[in-house]
Amino acid sequence: MPIPRSPGFADEADRRRLSQTALKAFRRLVTHWDLTSQQSAALLGVSLSTWERLKPDTATKTLSQDQMTRISALTGIYKALHLLFADAMADRWPMLENSGPLFDRRTPVAAMIEGGIPHMLEVRRYLDAVRGGL
Repeated sequence: MPIPRSPGFADEADRRRLSQTALKAFRRLVTHWDLTSQQSAALLGVSLSTWERLKPDTATKTLSQDQMTRISALTGIYKALHLLFADAMADRWPMLENSGPLFDRRTPVAAMIEGGIPHMLEVRRYLDAVRGGL
């Protein structure tokens, strides 16, 4: 019996199947973090006009591997924050100036926009380490 493979972002069929759920999660994150359209587009790695087309719940699009990776990292950050903080701080944290070495007095959102996917993954690892006590 073949071993079932986990869905990956390189396979277009997997991305087609997962894109709507990923977009729904990203839209919720945008609302919870109170992101502007500019910030949302930059985090997703799309133009502002593309984000405006993706914003409505009825919008459908197969996301790229890059966009799926971004959403995966950001939803991991969202989840880690909600496990770390038991109150509204979980949703305020991404927009607060941070003096930690990953942020250099910028907000986590600004740092992730500037650093792209590598920085998003670093922030996710950082929060997982803080949450895990490492």
